[in-house]
Amino acid sequence: MAAAAVGAVLLSGCGGVGGSSSTPAGSTAPPARSSVSRTHTKTERAARASAPSVTSTPTQTTTFLPAPAAPRPRRPPGPAPGTLPQTAQVPSAATRAFRAEMAALWRGVEAGSAGPAMPAFFPEAAYVQLKTIGDPQGDWQDRLVGDYQLDLAAAHALLGGAQAQLVGVQVPSGYAHWVPPGVCDNGVGYYEVPNSRVLYRSGGELRSFGIASMISWRGVWYVVHLGAILRSSDAGVVDAPSAGAGTALPSSTC
Repeated sequence: MAAAAVGAVLLSGCGGVGGSSSTPAGSTAPPARSSVSRTHTKTERAARASAPSVTSTPTQTTTFLPAPAAPRPRRPPGPAPGTLPQTAQVPSAATRAFRAEMAALWRGVEAGSAGPAMPAFFPEAAYVQLKTIGDPQGDWQDRLVGDYQLDLAAAHALLGGAQAQLVGVQVPSGYAHWVPPGVCDNGVGYYEVPNSRVLYRSGGELRSFGIASMISWRGVWYVVHLGAILRSSDAGVVDAPSAGAGTALPSSTC
């Protein structure tokens, strides 16, 4: 199922394209992308290796100018999105809701904590619907949220106490792809986009780091892996920190 363009969104004006490899906190050498997560199953690793290839050049992205401010996300009345069934709607990075999510993610970076950044994270109720494993609630909390906490703390350490301002988040639309049911222990399908970039200014200079993977639920992008998809230790990871906007590299993920 072909993915339509999802574009890029800036919270304040700046250009550039997304990121690639991952660097553990306190390390200068990026780990190999083939490193194995302590909790990923053989099925997931095999599906990742055989995932459909993606284009080596991202589709031209569009910069969407921001609203005057990105408010804290407010859930509309009715059931929480994660409790509703999945849809095949293609997510967009050009919405106020996405800007609000990324503002929440940045608050988590500033605090070094997952708490403020949870509005940007894939919902637990959706993960329960998605996975066919024995304990999806435990996997979501212990592995996914646990890694999110570690990676946010690593990104916070990257700032080094300096005053930093979020500029925007760029989403490489050409890398978005549909992941069908039946792979990676998934019972339903979803869109996935790797290697988006968080752009910020520190000391007057543009800098960036990556979002390893975002996946969709009901037409909304959510962070599911911030620093790395696969990791060989419990250390927090910053995905491809870079001076400037960095460079997006394709990767096959599920």
